[in-house]
Amino acid sequence: MDAIVVAGGIPEPGDPLYPLTQGKPKALLELAGKPMAQWVLDALDASHSVGQVVLIGLEPDSGLTLSKPITYIPNQGGMVENLIAGVKKLREINPESQKVLAASSDIPGITGEMVDWLIDDVNKSDKDAYYTIVTREVMEARYPGSNRSYTKLKGLEVCGGDLNVFAARLVDRESEIWDKLTEARKSVLKQASLIGYGTLILLLFRQLTMDSAVNRVTKRLGITGQAVVSPYAELAMDVDKPHQLEIVSRDLEVKAEA
Repeated sequence: MDAIVVAGGIPEPGDPLYPLTQGKPKALLELAGKPMAQWVLDALDASHSVGQVVLIGLEPDSGLTLSKPITYIPNQGGMVENLIAGVKKLREINPESQKVLAASSDIPGITGEMVDWLIDDVNKSDKDAYYTIVTREVMEARYPGSNRSYTKLKGLEVCGGDLNVFAARLVDRESEIWDKLTEARKSVLKQASLIGYGTLILLLFRQLTMDSAVNRVTKRLGITGQAVVSPYAELAMDVDKPHQLEIVSRDLEVKAEA
């Protein structure tokens, strides 16, 4: 499966990471001796299932390395535009691409084993989109004090992952779908707005199950989809704040010394 890595974010003044980046790409923040994006590329390199890689938002002279074929393209200005441009570039390189692995550059804890687990899982079916989630229990056991944001479902609290898979054919759909998915990604209320007021009520009273949530979202968007419950907290441990950077840095330092 071919992959795209989105690394276009540059923290602006007021962003919690700005004092550390000072106008430089977040993806190049150093953690345990490597740029953050390098840890992600290393995981894709170690994967037995990843082929071509398109990296969006950094230049070829950024100092990153990958033994697999990699193509750099500029930041397109937004998440939707970056994803669409990445898939189109992959199609140019490999017209046979069917499913695309999409990774953000700020999940440095992932490994090749985790990437292969996800690809193996999604290859068991043919959906338009696969969205990884991690339960509160798994996240807090792996990264205590990470202070993630959780969506509260019936008997379950989950946070969204940043390693997902979608069908390349989705880029042929109208951009409204992409806009809605991107806007809703980290907002419970916007997630509810995708599927109506009744769903919002169910969320507030924690009566919405995971299966029901998936069915409502995909029906409203006119696509097929599946939530993939990950046993790996690393897929959702994106580095957005200094304390998360510190937690992940310590963890990676231990890994590097092992």
